[in-house]
Amino acid sequence: MAFMSSINVIGSGLTAQQLRLDVISENVTNATTTRTEGGGAYRRKLVVFQAEGTQTPFQAALDRARGVVSSGQEGGVRVVQIAEDPSDFKLVYDPTHPDANADGYVEMPNVDMMKEITDAMAAAQAYSANVTALNVLKQVANKGLEIGQ
Repeated sequence: MAFMSSINVIGSGLTAQQLRLDVISENVTNATTTRTEGGGAYRRKLVVFQAEGTQTPFQAALDRARGVVSSGQEGGVRVVQIAEDPSDFKLVYDPTHPDANADGYVEMPNVDMMKEITDAMAAAQAYSANVTALNVLKQVANKGLEIGQ
């Protein structure tokens, strides 16, 4: 049923963007963490998405027109990995810091607040777009039910 497939696609987008916002929040929270359990400064995390479904929309429409039933979800997105940003740490001169090296430099996390704000704005916009799509889908379903009355 196309209606349920649409809900699944929208739901996967909402879930993925919520996780992305959670990871961004973690990055912002740890922007000054110089010591972690693994040793060293906190390393920025990134969310890696992957498109779900193996069919293009054209292939799916062609299969439906031929009466072929496709299996699984026809679209959406899923999180495949939460990766660490391999960029270098920032060095800050502060010989009084407890984590300073012999030269007086402290390795600070590779979190750039401008990148985090930009990513958060993009994730919020994508989340909002999914909410809008869900609301439109609900309106279409309601109109369909009104026709049957």
